[in-house]
Amino acid sequence: MCFRPAGKGMSMEKVQPESWPRRIAPALLLAFLAPVFTEVLPGATRFSSIFVFPIEMAVWGGGAVLIREVVRRRGLGWWSLLLLGLALAIAEECLIQQTSLAPLVIRLKGEEWARAFGVNYVYLLWALVYESVWVVLLSVLTAEMVFPGRRAEGWLSRAGAIATISLFLLGAFLAWFSWTRIARVQVFHQPPFAPPTLAVFAALLGMLILAWAALRVRRSPSASSWRPPPSVLLAAAAAIWAILWYGLVVLAFGIAPRTPSIVVVAGGLGVILILIVLVPRWAAHPGWSRRHDFALVAGALAGSMAVSFVGFIGSSSADLAFKIAADLLAALFLLWLGRRVFRSGAETR
Repeated sequence: MCFRPAGKGMSMEKVQPESWPRRIAPALLLAFLAPVFTEVLPGATRFSSIFVFPIEMAVWGGGAVLIREVVRRRGLGWWSLLLLGLALAIAEECLIQQTSLAPLVIRLKGEEWARAFGVNYVYLLWALVYESVWVVLLSVLTAEMVFPGRRAEGWLSRAGAIATISLFLLGAFLAWFSWTRIARVQVFHQPPFAPPTLAVFAALLGMLILAWAALRVRRSPSASSWRPPPSVLLAAAAAIWAILWYGLVVLAFGIAPRTPSIVVVAGGLGVILILIVLVPRWAAHPGWSRRHDFALVAGALAGSMAVSFVGFIGSSSADLAFKIAADLLAALFLLWLGRRVFRSGAETR
């Protein structure tokens, strides 16, 4: 307990220190939301495999918390979140689970497609964007909408940062071992895989370059900003984009092996270019508000949840029931959050 002077008089106001659960609540929420948004709601982690969720919290959740901590404490913006999110995605795809380097275990038509020089390049394109946006950007925006009064501050103490880093490293090892040494071999009956040394060095170099760039990029100046669209239109556009991006990973799994992969890559890069041109300029405009943050999150999650039901055709009833229940709970959460955001007014970020 500490005391604060109350004015010229000698009366003092008692200030109660914030309790430990309240201090860590935002970081815990972010660590929970990152794997829920990325793995559970789209159905990648199902009821039959929910035992891996603690590992996902350690890797995706811990990574998102650490990235946000660096960005907010240094006063950086969206670009830094995304660049560090890309570094985290490279770590996942090339070092931890190595899913963009090892031959894919899912081949919908039984053929290898869009693989060259030891890289599943369409899958890698999908994963880098999906994981950086869903794990980091959408999760951070949502957690900060739940705790708007703590948006600009760090959420970790020194001890909390050490604990988060430790859990991240432990989770990364467990994710690597459980996928490359157990699931890949015993469940999918694929041979063990070890990434080439050159690929490992390339991944590490790419992560260092992205981290360097993230720490030096600054917020976009308002002079280059564009007025954002109404939040309803933004939500619709985010939902359409989420559906299209889900289609990209289905293509990566070889559902249409006669499709020219160069056309798919060009289309994916075109979509990314549109997003790079539009979204940062909209977000830099003074008219961008928390309502736009919510529209971006709600639209992307709604599109992702809806389209991913196609992956449950023929799945077990328990997995489908879990998917429906999780998505319904997420919809209720979004309704609650949207009501809270819109009732607070069009506060700019």
